[in-house]
Amino acid sequence: MMDRRKFLGRTAFFTVAAASLSACGGGDDGEPAGRYAFPQGVASGDPKDSSVVFWSRCVRTSANTDSGDIPLALQVSTRDDFASLVANVTLSASATYDYTVRAKVTGLTASTRLYYRFLAGGDTSAVGTTRTAPAAATTNAQVRFAWFTCQDWSVNHWGAMSLMAQEELDFLVHVGDYIYETVGASFQAGAAEPAHTAIQFPNGTTLPDGSRYATTLADYRTLYRTYRGDARLQTLHAKFPVVATWDDHEFSDDCWQDHQTYTNANLQQTARRRAASQAWVEYMPVDFGDLSFDAANPAYDNLRIYRDFRFGSLVHLVMTDERLYRDDHIVSEAVIAQAQGHDPINGSDSIGARYFVQQPVLAQFEAQKTAAMGRAPSILGTTQTQWWKDRMQGSTATWKVWGNELMLNRLWMDMRASAPAPYNAQYVVNCDAWDGFPAHKAELMGFLKTQKIQNVVAITGDLHAFQCGVVRDLPDPSTGTPVLVDFVCAGISSSSFYSYVKAGSAGTPLAALVASPEIFDGALKANNPDMRYLDHNAQGYASATVTADKLVVVYNKVKPLQADGSAPASPLLKRTRITVAAGSVSPVVEDNI
Repeated sequence: MMDRRKFLGRTAFFTVAAASLSACGGGDDGEPAGRYAFPQGVASGDPKDSSVVFWSRCVRTSANTDSGDIPLALQVSTRDDFASLVANVTLSASATYDYTVRAKVTGLTASTRLYYRFLAGGDTSAVGTTRTAPAAATTNAQVRFAWFTCQDWSVNHWGAMSLMAQEELDFLVHVGDYIYETVGASFQAGAAEPAHTAIQFPNGTTLPDGSRYATTLADYRTLYRTYRGDARLQTLHAKFPVVATWDDHEFSDDCWQDHQTYTNANLQQTARRRAASQAWVEYMPVDFGDLSFDAANPAYDNLRIYRDFRFGSLVHLVMTDERLYRDDHIVSEAVIAQAQGHDPINGSDSIGARYFVQQPVLAQFEAQKTAAMGRAPSILGTTQTQWWKDRMQGSTATWKVWGNELMLNRLWMDMRASAPAPYNAQYVVNCDAWDGFPAHKAELMGFLKTQKIQNVVAITGDLHAFQCGVVRDLPDPSTGTPVLVDFVCAGISSSSFYSYVKAGSAGTPLAALVASPEIFDGALKANNPDMRYLDHNAQGYASATVTADKLVVVYNKVKPLQADGSAPASPLLKRTRITVAAGSVSPVVEDNI
């Protein structure tokens, strides 16, 4: 891979500036107002004790017929009137990167609130606020953060974002599915708030069901521009620094490496993967001191986004990437299709391959692939796995928080005594998540056990449900040792996991188990005794308060769209508080607080 510094140094993509640096340019220069705009607002991200990354997108208005790069400036101050600047950085917005700009300002003071804005000609962006992290060696009393996921533009509403913006937080974590690459898919059939009009791709590809998916860089840029055009999301970014990772929909549903899974063919789409990755890089305020990106490298894995952050002595946040380096799903869709007499190429046999997989089938395929590969199939890949182990083992923080896109909780369903053949089996419900890679999951959980690493929690998205569960080194509660607590957050707006299962189980013996959300949750809890809290029919977000003696998570569940299709004026439906004491792996649940 090209040396990162050489790559960044010869582009306008990323700027590193010391806080003491003073720069000219990008200001008024005699230009009248109204020639430039910042339609996606401002953002900050990847906060450390001495640095923050600042982001915006600057474009010319219809009143400005000039062309070429746009000169602008970033101003950072400890005062909201900008009377005293700690940084004044010259930048350039280029069409090469869709006129997005980002600058990492270094040399900042730890635990400091900062104000920032961008200037182009006579125009000024919205003012954002951010905060540097406390120094890792500092004994701090408290850290507060929230995390969110799965904000599908095309269904439901984004009222949860308004609630999140009212909280007092040090930072936000996004655990993936920032955009959805499809429009008109079956799982996007529900109504959406009127403010979210239908998205039209400049290019796009049509699937047999009539839905369309983003294909080109222009398509993915259209998604990010549209999503970031929402005022509520802009408010979140302007108020808090964000640490982000991706999941699957930033590229393709249930993807692995550069392969899509819309059909049994698992089609490889390297150019599409690269386009999706570049758009994410352009629109996220991420620190390329930790990440690496080489646009000149033609491979799909020309990008590394896993990284970690320290917030004083309390929190070590470890962010992983569970898509780019993962192996193929263990069970072959094509083999399942052939067994069922379906089309092994153009059909879609995710049921039986990625969802509701019979446990003996999963074990058989895992053994075969392990023998063929010389190692167990992996989600993280070998390099990232070692990196994760090193970070967990070397952490001196009280709490190790794993920013983990995929559910770690065991989610099985035993129907051996309750269903007729061929359904009378024990099922692994979601093999796209960690349950679908049993040996790899056991390796990581076993590492936490053998190394005696305590106070580990995972903050998770993807499933469109609220969950809290105890995760063991081995999945059998009678033999496994508890090693961490997994907190799964429902989506901001994405349709619930319950709704997917209800639709997919129609006409099968599973239908009785999803007659209501309560019946479904009850069945899952009965089959998975380590689940301490379940709500698989929900939208919302999660917030956390961390102190030396406990970590407290609050699930914030929002109301659905109203009967007339509008978003509820008061979106909060209920809150659930879950507490984990330091040194414990036993969460305490208080519902309807």
